Amino acid sequence: MEGGAYGAGKAGGAFDPYTLVRQPHTILRVVSWVFSIVVFGSIVNEGYLNSPSESEEFCIYNRNPNACGYGVTVGVLAFLTCLLYLALDVYFPQISSVKDRKKAVLSDIGVSAFWAFLWFVGFCYLANQWQVSKPQDNLLNEGTDAARAAIAFSFLSIFTWSLTAALAVRRFKDLTFQEEYSTLFPTSAQP
Repeated sequence: MEGGAYGAGKAGGAFDPYTLVRQPHTILRVVSWVFSIVVFGSIVNEGYLNSPSESEEFCIYNRNPNACGYGVTVGVLAFLTCLLYLALDVYFPQISSVKDRKKAVLSDIGVSAFWAFLWFVGFCYLANQWQVSKPQDNLLNEGTDAARAAIAFSFLSIFTWSLTAALAVRRFKDLTFQEEYSTLFPTSAQP
């Protein structure tokens, strides 16, 4: 990508899907999006069990409805956040204000770091509740693969969101330097 401000080419550039798909932060966002679908889909689909002796469903994670609720909530909100930032990535080349581009990159850093933290909390919470679950609550081992998948993809989501934050920090630093360089050495002064 040619030099621009805060991670984009020249302002007002046309949308190029090939360039968008090849960017590492876009790839990580799509992977994070898929991971969030797996987490909340696993819990919604197989995270609640029925017992013949009880009339209501219960959460597979130690009968703790808060664990299932946390996993579903974080998964759905991460899904929506990924969609929002994918839309921002598409719109980013059309942002002409350097201040607005800076705000977009800074928000990407903050939001990605925040989601990495939420996934860390979710992984710890789900893994702990799964560890203390009683075998007699699930004699047929129904939904155990889905419960383990939600825990595993919560763990993997920590890394995808952390890498997204790190890439945003690197993009911010690299392109801030480019902006300062172009201010100190304007193109009209170069031979």
